[in-house]
Amino acid sequence: MSGLRVFILAGEPSGDKLGGALMAGLKALRADVSFEGIGGVQMQAEGLVSRFDMDELSVMGLAEVLPKYRHLKRRIAETARAVVAMKPDVLITVDSPDFSLRVAKLVKAGSDIRTVHYVAPTVWAWRAGRAAKMARHVDHVLALFPFEPPLMQAAGMRCDFVGHPVVAEPVASRAEAAAFRTAQGIGTRPLLMVLPGSRHGEVVRLGPRFGEAVRLLKAKNPEMYTVVPAAAPVAQAVLDLTAGWPDTTVLDPRQGTYAQAMTDKRSAFAAADVALAASGTVSLELAASMTPMVIAYDMSPLSRFIISRMMLVDTVTLVNLVSETRVVPEFIGKACQPTAIAKGVEDVIASPEGQRAAMALTMERLGRGGEAPGLRAARAVLAGLAEA
Repeated sequence: MSGLRVFILAGEPSGDKLGGALMAGLKALRADVSFEGIGGVQMQAEGLVSRFDMDELSVMGLAEVLPKYRHLKRRIAETARAVVAMKPDVLITVDSPDFSLRVAKLVKAGSDIRTVHYVAPTVWAWRAGRAAKMARHVDHVLALFPFEPPLMQAAGMRCDFVGHPVVAEPVASRAEAAAFRTAQGIGTRPLLMVLPGSRHGEVVRLGPRFGEAVRLLKAKNPEMYTVVPAAAPVAQAVLDLTAGWPDTTVLDPRQGTYAQAMTDKRSAFAAADVALAASGTVSLELAASMTPMVIAYDMSPLSRFIISRMMLVDTVTLVNLVSETRVVPEFIGKACQPTAIAKGVEDVIASPEGQRAAMALTMERLGRGGEAPGLRAARAVLAGLAEA
């Protein structure tokens, strides 16, 4: 059997996590697999030598992409040329559709290389026509949510629900949560976790509003302590943002080992009484730890204007969507204001029970207790290759 050659790329931390798990799954199933591509620390830990820094691609929102468009266009063309030159058995693009799908389009225009995209586009939320457009240059989709395959298959692509990687990630024990509180000098004080995003633009835009919400909460509850786990690409921005916050610990993953940083983050998730978080996959991480949450998010005025007119659903929070409930309060767009956010956090602190059943159901529906999603994704890639 000849070696399996894979070109794989991701453009942001959540995609890097997915890509790393998929690479591990492929290595478990095929000892002869080799990789080229673009990725972050988790994909690099699986043996990838990234062609350039993945952080160059970590932009989100229509208005945010525009200033970097020329540079991104050069990187898209450069990456597509590298794929065609390599002639891999498969190109796997992970999330980051602004970059990934443009690369896939150029690759298909210049070759017959099989293309797999990991993370179905959210056609159930907005821009339903993306599936048909994507089918012109994507052969196979790996879906994170069980309601997505029929939408992709209707557009003409193979699609497999492979589960969400959050269900396979370790969750801190009560003892680890207690040890975290002791190590940080928190004791039994109420603990608020603040998660202002993993992209620089998010931290800059949401950070001041989150900070004001924390100030309002602290004024009513002086005993409250705050912990802020920072993503590595924005750690310095988070440190700058929180410099004036009282009773606050920032978890900086650049300090110490990666393994220790992940342990500290998991322990903080389990130790927190409530979380204030930017919209995104972090809501599923919180659900895995059974941490009650409030979601708040805003974009640039242009992006907000455009997307608000395209939305097909009434919630952006994944726990609400997967559990088919609306128990997680959200403050999105114009509603993303400190006073409203602080009141939302107070309400959740007063009555967190409503979220727990929805979080448990979410984990069940995303595959908790089954085969690891990274391995399921790898099996699906290999099955698609064999079928093709």
